[in-house]
Amino acid sequence: MKQLELVIENQTGLHARPAQVLVKLAKQFKADIRIECNQKRANGKSMVSVLTLGAVCGSRVSVEADGEDEDVALTRIAEAIRSKLGDVDAPASHPAAGPAAAPSAAASGSQASSQPKPEQALQKLAGSIYGVGAGPGIAVGPLFQFQSDDLTRINLELLAASEQLSLDEALPRARQQLAALHRQMVEKKLGAEAAIFEAQREFLDDLDLIEMVQERIGTGLNGARAWQAAIDERARAIAALGDACLAARADDLRDAGGRVLRLMLGVTDKGFNLPETPVVIVARDLCPSTMAAFDAERVLGFVTVNGGPTSHVAILARALGLPAIVGVEESVLALADQTMVVVNGGDGSLIVDPSPEVLDRSMEARERWLESRRKAQEDTNSPAFTRDGQRVRVTGNAGSTDDAAAAVKMGADGIGLLRSEFLFLDRSVAPTEDEQFGFYRGFAEAMRSLPVIIRTLDIGGDKPLAYIHMGPEANPFLGERGIRLCLTHLDLFREQLRAILRAAPYGNLQIMFPMVSDIGELQQARELVEQQRRELGMAPIKLGIMVEVPSAALMADKLAPHVDFFSIGTNDLTQYTLAMDRGHAGLAARQDGLHPAVLRLIARTVEAAHKLGKPVDLCGELGSDIAAIPILIGLGVDELSVSIPAIPMVKQQVRTLSLGGVEPLARKALECSTAAEVRELVRAFTA
Repeated sequence: MKQLELVIENQTGLHARPAQVLVKLAKQFKADIRIECNQKRANGKSMVSVLTLGAVCGSRVSVEADGEDEDVALTRIAEAIRSKLGDVDAPASHPAAGPAAAPSAAASGSQASSQPKPEQALQKLAGSIYGVGAGPGIAVGPLFQFQSDDLTRINLELLAASEQLSLDEALPRARQQLAALHRQMVEKKLGAEAAIFEAQREFLDDLDLIEMVQERIGTGLNGARAWQAAIDERARAIAALGDACLAARADDLRDAGGRVLRLMLGVTDKGFNLPETPVVIVARDLCPSTMAAFDAERVLGFVTVNGGPTSHVAILARALGLPAIVGVEESVLALADQTMVVVNGGDGSLIVDPSPEVLDRSMEARERWLESRRKAQEDTNSPAFTRDGQRVRVTGNAGSTDDAAAAVKMGADGIGLLRSEFLFLDRSVAPTEDEQFGFYRGFAEAMRSLPVIIRTLDIGGDKPLAYIHMGPEANPFLGERGIRLCLTHLDLFREQLRAILRAAPYGNLQIMFPMVSDIGELQQARELVEQQRRELGMAPIKLGIMVEVPSAALMADKLAPHVDFFSIGTNDLTQYTLAMDRGHAGLAARQDGLHPAVLRLIARTVEAAHKLGKPVDLCGELGSDIAAIPILIGLGVDELSVSIPAIPMVKQQVRTLSLGGVEPLARKALECSTAAEVRELVRAFTA
């Protein structure tokens, strides 16, 4: 047996993500791993157990390894803890640590008490109301108020006799469901949401939790009651630690536990047990796990009170191809089920109880939209030209080699953003140069002559690496991330650059640096590329930068001579320009890339690039926002890089526009005062 004393240096302590990294690492060894802190002792291979230690920044922990590989186990675990387990101390409020579960009973009750009375709501909802269009298209049908059943209200004693599955039967089914949800999110290019289900599966594999259940069954409790008691006890223990980040993980534990319990009891959420006829889902908010669980054949569209154009609801609705409106006034929550509504995800309008005439027109509009979508898919392999002959390239955002085949099938003009960091995440050591070479070569060969823009390693903020030591940062989104981190960890950066350069002859690869804020960073990165290129004897390669920091947009005229292209990352550019965390639920509706301040930075970037004949790409959720596309083309953006499922409809919309119409529209947008004014301007333009 070997033992070592260590200090937890993470600013937020052993919260969700570092605990998960630690547990995954511990499970790689045969030795038993025990961790002691605050006079509490935890199984190092149990995530629930580790979380209940309540280890905070500065806590002293004792790590004990006992078994045949105890030496290497203790060494590796000590190294990981000293490197802060890949954690960059993201604020506890960030969604990466947030729950996948529906609101707790207490939260639901407080929300319900603040809702307006039905008669007040119906008076407000006479005619059209507006939110933010989040998923294009028209939906017409009865609404269905999503409500999640609170399992704490279920009398387990009464239901015990009707228990349908044993725990041993329910657990593997729950794991299968979570694995399926994980795959669905990955296929929809929603890596952050996929991570939620991976963490929940970790809970269901927790041996300590299973032992607690078996102990309770041994006292005479049936399986369902024993499971619920163990989940409640562990969740309360985590929540009682008084840490917001850990409290969120407690909700995740309850969500995973509830999934198992429903399987055992044969209980179905009202929200998942949808009516036989398709409906429009109305809710305060919808988390990714809930949306992924809906039967898509029974959902016409979504309307939510919370959320903005870059929220999970918006992203997933677009990926599913369903109309959606977010940021609607909460009086919609008082509407009765089966109330007829019309959802226009294009202009963000919601019509409640439409007249027969309006209903007929809406049905006609829906048919036109469906036909347009069919035609878009049919024409997706054709280039997108405006009506007056301007070519707009529509490329795809990608993160895996499977995306390359999907992009080709969808008619992409290339890959406008290859997120290379997915190759580096969720592993204990960095990928080798040869491993990276194989990954990039696969993309190059799949896309052939079409361009593939590889964003160099963009980590930090909400994407830490377990094998890179980073010092404490009060605000990691303003700290060492993107190009800053790469220029600090030069060995890692050089290996990536060499792998890309070696793969370049197999296709049309290009390199793009993220989070560049000044000319010095760009010049240093360019010199490194040139150095590696000469050593390898490779041909020159096109280089560009992400414009996602306001300083880069403001200094675009100084940066343009040193790049072959710009790519505007609207998600971060909006976040930094408006000083609003894009993951903050309370600010989501206001975190809008159509804010005139953001548009002015885009206009400045395009102007600087075009003066030197350099193209400008735009990636981020704004590129597939139906209200944004006319403005972006009017500002002169040459290429839109969007989620792969959105490619056909974006191309189709480009074909309906003309530069003569959208250029004056864009100039007017720059003179607006708010994002809402810009959206109203577009709404009038497209009416």
